[in-house]
Amino acid sequence: MTVRVVVADDQALVRTGFRMILTAGGVDVVAEAATGAEAVDAVRRTRPDVVLMDVRMPELDGLEATRRILTGAVAAPRIIILTTFDLDQYVYAALAAGASGFLLKDVTPEHLVAAVRMVQDGDALLAPAITRRLVRRFARRDPQAAAVHRDLATLTRRETEVLRLLAGGLSNAELAETLHLSEATVKTHVARILAKLGLRDRVQAVVVAYETGLVSPGSPED
Repeated sequence: MTVRVVVADDQALVRTGFRMILTAGGVDVVAEAATGAEAVDAVRRTRPDVVLMDVRMPELDGLEATRRILTGAVAAPRIIILTTFDLDQYVYAALAAGASGFLLKDVTPEHLVAAVRMVQDGDALLAPAITRRLVRRFARRDPQAAAVHRDLATLTRRETEVLRLLAGGLSNAELAETLHLSEATVKTHVARILAKLGLRDRVQAVVVAYETGLVSPGSPED
């Protein structure tokens, strides 16, 4: 099935380049946007599978556009944040708001197409080293977080263990090996964690694990 994408970036050259790369890779670019407001409108009009969202745009930045697209949406698209700098507080905030990952703008063509297909299939674009570094730098244990995510207490002991390891950046295969489980069982645990906590994907789960204090910078899982 063809993946339908909206490309949102205030630089026309970036939008044109990404469109060419994605089209050559068999991805259908259904709309372009130069501002966050245009991105929100384009998503409502075209209902894409994935949005490539520049984090810094005029009128409405990528963070607020991400929030507006995802808030209350039943079948929202997956959002990949585009940035020139990996340790960016706006990127962290967008991940916490529900973005499925981020890419640096100097991404290779092959990685760009693969990333779009990966998140469209429901996986989080979670580069463990970079994402953990980003979360470690900007996540703060929030007294409100435990209340907001009080359903953390509804996790079973095994699910809590999986969440701790997931926050360390382990893949399903690595989780399976560490816990001596099948990958299918691990996927089931991850799906239940996301459902119980009301999260979209693994990136948000990592954020929650840090912000609730389940995992702390420098802990064995980190």
